[in-house]
Amino acid sequence: MKISSQLSAWLEKGRHFDYDGQRIFYREEGKGPALLLIHGFPTAGWDWYRVWPALTIKFRVIAPDMMGFGFSDKPYSYPYRLMKQADLLTSLLKAKGIKDFHILAHDYGDTVAQELIARQLENTLSENLNILSVSLLNGGIFPGQHRPRLIQKLLASPIGWMLTPFLGKGQLSRTFNRIFGTATRPSPEEMNDFWSLIAFNNGKAILPKLIRYMQERNTWKSRWEGAIVNCPVPLLHINGAEDPISGRHVGEYFSKMNPAARVEFLEGIGHYPQVEAPESVLRYFLDFVKM
Repeated sequence: MKISSQLSAWLEKGRHFDYDGQRIFYREEGKGPALLLIHGFPTAGWDWYRVWPALTIKFRVIAPDMMGFGFSDKPYSYPYRLMKQADLLTSLLKAKGIKDFHILAHDYGDTVAQELIARQLENTLSENLNILSVSLLNGGIFPGQHRPRLIQKLLASPIGWMLTPFLGKGQLSRTFNRIFGTATRPSPEEMNDFWSLIAFNNGKAILPKLIRYMQERNTWKSRWEGAIVNCPVPLLHINGAEDPISGRHVGEYFSKMNPAARVEFLEGIGHYPQVEAPESVLRYFLDFVKM
């Protein structure tokens, strides 16, 4: 599948590191405080491309494709677990010599960030690693508030593997058009690139394995919700209010669970604020970290 010049340039400027016997793709650019960008399901680090130039002016930004996503390896037999993704990220930070870092996360990445917070709370994050602040975009932060689409439920079910031959760019486009804001839906070129990231290296085959994270969220509900309630560092939630999966209802619940956290709503914006409203995300995030 032909990819856009933007995505091609993103790939060409990337690097790889070895983790668990697999090659993990990441982008790194900029100088200043370290900022870890953690992407969502089912896409990859490229999700941050619209905020990337502004962030790299002020931060040393690292955006990996987690195991099974984007341009990273996608082994079929791998035990895809959120805890393992957290291990991957700490390994990358240590390999880069990073100690103190900020987090900006989205969707699946929110839960990985919650695990990192939980580890910092219990002093098991990793030697010399220290989270400075956490900013979360739309995602299943609170399992009881998460409203997955039918296709997500089916993929996560025992028959999920039977659906993968029928998945394609058309299905993804229909789903994204429902979860993006009415006026901020992705262009055909963007949809092509989103699908390219999923399909790369036979990624379609492992989608039912990756989406088991929804069950993991229920298993570890107390731990990961506790990370929000007891977060030891400054905490921001930027919420695309029109998102049917994790929109306004999640933002309002977030405020109840942690009244000390800062919550900002983006009206008319759906599940991908960093793609749909990059200027607003940057404004709130940079003000929050005082950069």
